[in-house]
Amino acid sequence: MPIQIFCSVSFTSGEEAPGPLGDVWGPRQRQQRDNLESEEEEEEEKEKEAVKEEASEGDLPMDLVAFANSSTLHGASHVFVEGGLGPRQALWAVALVLALSAFLCQVGDRVAYYLSYPHVTLLDEVATTELAFPAVTLCNTNAVRLSQLSYPDLLYLAPMLGLDESDDPGVPLAPPGPEAFSGEPFNLHRFYNRSCHRLEDMLLYCSYRGGPCGPHNFSVVFTRYGKCYTFNSGRDGRPRLKTMKGGTGNGLEIMLDIQQDEYLPVWGETDETSFEAGIKVQIHSQDEPPFIDQLGFGVAPGFQTFVACQEQRLIYLPPPWGTCKAVTMDSDFFDSYSITACRIDCETRYLVENCNCRMVHMPGDAPYCTPEQYKECADPALDFLVEKDQEYCVCEMPCNLTRYGKELSMVKIPSKASAKYLAKKFNKSEQYIGENILVLDIFFEVLNYETIEQKKAYEIAGLLGDIGGQMGLFIGASILTVLELFDYAYEVIKHKLCRRGKCQKDAKRSSADKGVALSLDDVKRHNPCESLRGHPAGMTYAANILPHHPARGTFEDFTC
Repeated sequence: MPIQIFCSVSFTSGEEAPGPLGDVWGPRQRQQRDNLESEEEEEEEKEKEAVKEEASEGDLPMDLVAFANSSTLHGASHVFVEGGLGPRQALWAVALVLALSAFLCQVGDRVAYYLSYPHVTLLDEVATTELAFPAVTLCNTNAVRLSQLSYPDLLYLAPMLGLDESDDPGVPLAPPGPEAFSGEPFNLHRFYNRSCHRLEDMLLYCSYRGGPCGPHNFSVVFTRYGKCYTFNSGRDGRPRLKTMKGGTGNGLEIMLDIQQDEYLPVWGETDETSFEAGIKVQIHSQDEPPFIDQLGFGVAPGFQTFVACQEQRLIYLPPPWGTCKAVTMDSDFFDSYSITACRIDCETRYLVENCNCRMVHMPGDAPYCTPEQYKECADPALDFLVEKDQEYCVCEMPCNLTRYGKELSMVKIPSKASAKYLAKKFNKSEQYIGENILVLDIFFEVLNYETIEQKKAYEIAGLLGDIGGQMGLFIGASILTVLELFDYAYEVIKHKLCRRGKCQKDAKRSSADKGVALSLDDVKRHNPCESLRGHPAGMTYAANILPHHPARGTFEDFTC
């Protein structure tokens, strides 16, 4: 615990003898002592008043002029000077305000541009040693073979074909099949499955990368065209085929017979009748189902069609920069999200809700629509959904998408020189060859793929860089200058709060602790009383040891 020591020192001249208690003073000395005591009391009162003022006012913050001179904000030191505002300071103030306004205007423009979330699209081509060959789905534009159509079938399909029951079909019909006598209800899916164009009959030649292929390399899939076939579907445990080279002969080459003599006559115009002859083809990824009635391209008989493909990998940005969908699809029918899968899923749900049935190509376990339901509900509902209703089926773009760009070219087949040979080879007439035979050649143009990627055009680093550049250009400041302004504002606020009395207690407590503290060891080590007791009573000191003592005196008393 610190100990405070208060000492009083008394001196007397050699002419006056000390009293018995060492406290005998003459008149002159007593007057001088009284004067000293009054001066000391005045100084103590002044010190107490200073302490009270310091405690009431707190620590004054740095003066604004001093802050402007020490701040890194350019121009402030020329505006805030001692002596008030003059013409020179006014011009500097105008320049500083204009520069600050221009800076804030530029900052506002940059922030608005950032909040618009702009993006750019980057295009790049990447060479590779191998590419996965796409899935190829093909459908005959005629869904039902005439030779498989019996009279009960024709009556059942009449609403879909635009035929009245009283009309004469005008063509020979096949005898009724076993299903007509089985007693089971007519099933449109089973009907398409047994009466469609079979791939074994249509496929005359198949080659992939120079090697033979056949119907076993194709998978069955149902579309709006009925029963269709997909090459390299990657389903049923089949590996996805790859290609090592680009150009003709390094892809899929097939020769097909479209069997026009099996086409149904057109009795009326419906959504299920077709005026075309040929096949529809769609080249797509294995991760998405075919949507051939809307995304496929036609291949006509009598031509060899060359399709040069290039794989395109598209990468889109999610909101707010883009509109892609980054989540997986919540569907009972498809595992991965794609626009095609989303549309088929949506159309299926729409028809089940409105018609209580589904079309042949739609997934699920709802009952298949009958021909009457096709005509009265399913086809009109689907047409309305596709053409007019833009709110029910909203399919967003996936963030990662693989598609295939195509370039088509055609040559006439057969030539006059080859018509007789092909007719003899396939045991058909030359006219039949010209009207029914087509060749389709699908290959990669070059062994590379194209990436189309959306990138953020303006990110937070660019925004900060632009703000920092404008700040340095117009006002010569940096982020540390901003911190200096905040620090000065904090000091000013702190000073205002202290003047209201919040810092008074702390100031009083700190001023009360300003006295010198001595430990007990220091007192023992520097104890003057013990050493002074041994001095003789007549020991003299210089007169100037204390003020107002001109003559040499004798040490009289030292009290602790």
